[in-house]
This record gives sequence, C-alpha cells and structure tokens, in this order.
Amino acid sequence: MPFNGHRTRVLEVEGDGPGFVLLHGWGDSADTWRPLLAELASIGRRAIAADLPGFGRASGLARGPLLPQLDDFAAALVLEWSAGEAVVVAGASLGGAVALRLAERPDLPIAGVVPVSPAGLERPGWFDCVERDPIVRRLLDIPMPVPGALVRSLVGADARLDPRASQQDIVDAFAADHGSRRSAAALLDSGRSLLPELATAPFDLAAVACPVLLVWGARDRLVPGSGARVVLDALPATRVELIEGAGGAPQLEAADRLLELLVEFPA
Repeated sequence: MPFNGHRTRVLEVEGDGPGFVLLHGWGDSADTWRPLLAELASIGRRAIAADLPGFGRASGLARGPLLPQLDDFAAALVLEWSAGEAVVVAGASLGGAVALRLAERPDLPIAGVVPVSPAGLERPGWFDCVERDPIVRRLLDIPMPVPGALVRSLVGADARLDPRASQQDIVDAFAADHGSRRSAAALLDSGRSLLPELATAPFDLAAVACPVLLVWGARDRLVPGSGARVVLDALPATRVELIEGAGGAPQLEAADRLLELLVEFPA
C-alpha cells in the first residue's frame, strides 16, 4: 500500500472513531503495535499501524534529511486513512517524535497526539546501546549473518519485555528483520543520520494547537522521561503519564494501560 510514494505494509482494525494512527520507533515495525491493535479491536475502535519508510517491509528512505521524509509519509497516511475525520496519532520513540512534528501542522485532521517515550527531547539511548556494543561492532565488520539470538537478546533486554508468547513473537520478528549484516549496517547508518536531526531542536512546539498526552514507562532506560519538561515548558496543558512497571516499550509491556489512556484521550 503506497503513501507519499513509499510502499509499505499496514496492520488495520475496523471499528468506530475517532481512529488511531500508530507510528513505531527506530529499527522497529508495525508489529510492535499488535498487542494494542488486538485490544482496540476487542472494544470496536478503528486503528492503523504502518511500517515507516526505511523500516520493516517499507521502501527505503532517500539520501538527505530523514525526519522530513518520515513526516511527509506519516502526514499522507493521516490524510488518506482519516478520510477527513479527526484522528489521534500515537507514536513510540522515533514515532513519538514524528507524532509531535505532525501536531505542528494545521492542515492535518488531528484531534490529539500521544508520544510514547518520544525521541528528540533529550539524547536517546536506543542507538548507543547497539552502536557501542563491541560484540555488535565486531559482527558488523565481518561478512556473516548477525545471529538472531544476539538481536533477540539486545531487543528483549532493552525493552524489558515480559516473557509472554505474544511479546516474544514481536522480538523474533525484529530479529528476522535485522538478521543480516546488510540490514543491521543499514539500521546503524539510519541511526547515525537521525541522531543529529533529533539533537538540533526538531520541534516547533509553539505551533502545536491540539492536546498532547506524553507517556513513559517508569523503568525506561533508553529515552529519559525528564524530556517531558521541554514540552511542558512550551505547552503547560500537556498531560504526562508514567506507566509503573513498564520500561521502554509500554505498547508491548502494558498494552492494557496504554489502551485506557488512549480511549479517554482527548477528553
């Protein structure tokens, strides 16, 4: 399914509105939203998750700045899927940064945005934890597949996932997506390009007119929750929720609580 010239894969559930557009994080895919999509389907709410360009099964990103390309793709997704009705855009990590950037655009039918552990407010740790690992660096220097067990270990530890089967399936899918030297190296290259963009004030928060709900896992080690202060200083009406017991992936670790927050927002 194409959006703004990019081929992608979408996961969609039918139901009533307002609908939810779900954006995943760096190195991830729409699969990260499967538990939440199942919860939304169970209560009859419509939602869509898509692989962002450069990730999952979507077509690649072009040379040059990456955030504007992700913005344009996500904006096209919102415009086409919403059919003119206001939607809530939720995004995790990198997807949270894109959600905040979409909220700056008055031409989009957005009722509110829910950035979950959003990147771009403070320097994230999701790239350093892989980039600086000497084992990973050594594996990328030799022409061999990256062992899936290593990728699964890194992803599971960094997200602090519970060992439930549904969540383990997501970790296995991530490992399958990045199980070759080429794909792992391409992932690191995209991270090197994104970090400077995320570090240089990527938001114009004064332009945000819709409600904002910031969500963090209380045990998040990768994206510091202290970054909420940046948004609160600019948008004092912003609501901040910490999910106890969750780490860097509340959409996987606490889908039931995230569901509660989403369906009551914006109030």
